[in-house]
Amino acid sequence: MTNAILNKITESPLLQLYPQPLWQWFAQICAIPHPSKHEAALSAYIQEWAKQRGLAVIVDQVGNLIIRKPATAGMESRKTVVIQAHLDMVPQKNADKVHDFTKDPIEAWVDGEWVKARGTTLGSDNGIGMSSALAILGATDIPHGPLEVLLTVDEEAGMSGAFGLQAGILNADILINTDSEQEGEIYMGCAGGVDAKINLPVEWQEADPAQVAYSLSISGLKGGHSGVNIHLGRGNANKLLACFLAGHATELGLSISHLQGGSLRNAIPREASCNFTLPVDKLELLQQRVAQYQSILQAELAATEPALKLSLSDAVAPTKVLQNKAQQQLVNLINSCPNGVMRMSDEVAGVVESSLNLGVITTLEDSISLICMVRSLIDSGRANIESHLQSLSDLAGAEVKFEGRYPGWKPDNSSPVMAIVKATYESIYQREPEIMVIHAGLECGLFKKPYPHLDMVSIGPTIRFPHGPDEMVNIQTVGQYWDLLLAVLARIPERAT
Repeated sequence: MTNAILNKITESPLLQLYPQPLWQWFAQICAIPHPSKHEAALSAYIQEWAKQRGLAVIVDQVGNLIIRKPATAGMESRKTVVIQAHLDMVPQKNADKVHDFTKDPIEAWVDGEWVKARGTTLGSDNGIGMSSALAILGATDIPHGPLEVLLTVDEEAGMSGAFGLQAGILNADILINTDSEQEGEIYMGCAGGVDAKINLPVEWQEADPAQVAYSLSISGLKGGHSGVNIHLGRGNANKLLACFLAGHATELGLSISHLQGGSLRNAIPREASCNFTLPVDKLELLQQRVAQYQSILQAELAATEPALKLSLSDAVAPTKVLQNKAQQQLVNLINSCPNGVMRMSDEVAGVVESSLNLGVITTLEDSISLICMVRSLIDSGRANIESHLQSLSDLAGAEVKFEGRYPGWKPDNSSPVMAIVKATYESIYQREPEIMVIHAGLECGLFKKPYPHLDMVSIGPTIRFPHGPDEMVNIQTVGQYWDLLLAVLARIPERAT
């Protein structure tokens, strides 16, 4: 790291927070860019740090990092525990924020009870969990049995690290996943998922030079995690823009030249825009319809999207626009694409069973691409949504591919480590934790294939609005999570003889 970055770390307000070793690591992690697919610099830093302390370091064939630490004195006979987190973070920023996630550090700051970032995602998902694991590796005063730390790559953009983890590398009996996002909740299961990539072939025609070019954009939405926040009723910029086009494109004589929205399939899209041409005599009507639509949205989404904004601006005159049939197919496809909560769970009250997020729309040379994130607690629920998208694509003349399927993590009510964590929590805080299933993709389900014997649980601090620039982590709950994790490590039982 450069001296400038080191100076920022030593000056960070995070260093005044409890527990200091964890926050020291988080400040360092924020200083080293690590978006998905760009974790190499952070991984190299951690490897060098671990080797300097005599810890065993393994980098597997896909880039996952495994670090081993011997048991503290007197605990050599305890079961081996692996503390697991992921190296990467979601790169999302506000439109007015100048930030290169591959080069610039995250600007973390303290706002009362919360740690936030200035205009970008914070990376507390899963940087806090990673920091706790590394802080334990570096400690000399924390009792624990044989310990492994597994830091996976690419969790947020496809889970390729978890997919690529091979049998025979880990020695652990127990896995503690640190990627949960609510203090007081212990997770024993999660949703599986799949990426749906829809490609609609389109044909273009020459733009009418007599028409005027404009751009309509929607912005100011909260966005957020496409699993954890999907039930909150937040606006999806792609869907809201498509609704306007479906209602008014024909009336206004719009000819679309470019359409884009969202940036990640697992983040609810906060922004979308459409460039088009239209007859000059329709301009006043366009302005009226945009104003009317903004009023409608502000009324409908007043509670969930108070900063929602529609903007109409001049655009550079295009050389080509979509042919009428292609435009109709596109608008109908996006407008009719399912989005949001598909079904609530019958088995776990208040938990989403199946959902869909229309995350990204991209205009290509000869097609328009839609990327959706499908999640479900049950394989049949995921398959049902896949069937809907296949039928919709067939009707629209589009091709759909389903990629990166990953299994859910089936709950195990008889889990010994779950019982340990629950009893430990109750002894520390004098209240019962909630035993939960999360509607998000934890890596635990994938670990079960190479390591079917692993007894797994997931815990973490309270994180709000992950996968968006409003992401924040509650300071007090980081301390509570840390105290719980250390107490659980001290209670791990001995191996069977």
